[in-house]
Amino acid sequence: MADLSPTAHALEPKRRRSRPTVTQLAWLRRGLNQAGGKLPLFDRYGQRYDSRTIRSCIEQGWAEPWFNNPTKPDWLICKLTEAGKEVAGTAAERASPEIRELVEDLFS
Repeated sequence: MADLSPTAHALEPKRRRSRPTVTQLAWLRRGLNQAGGKLPLFDRYGQRYDSRTIRSCIEQGWAEPWFNNPTKPDWLICKLTEAGKEVAGTAAERASPEIRELVEDLFS
């Protein structure tokens, strides 16, 4: 995790978020069923995921850049890390069925 942003370096580890937001969780969960843990660039409505969501997950160690897209160099193509798989799976298991359904309906 040597590629942390200056903000992430400035924050003490105990002050950094240890749980994903609803949007982060929805994005991470979409990679659980993909080959290699590939994370999507677009939601199910065709809208690009916010780069702040993606970068935050990378800074937390839940996702990592996979490869550079020569056609679209500004697109971050990422995959889940082991920590990301654990966070996405654990948070999904703890969520009530109503919350899981809401998240899947809104963000999956």
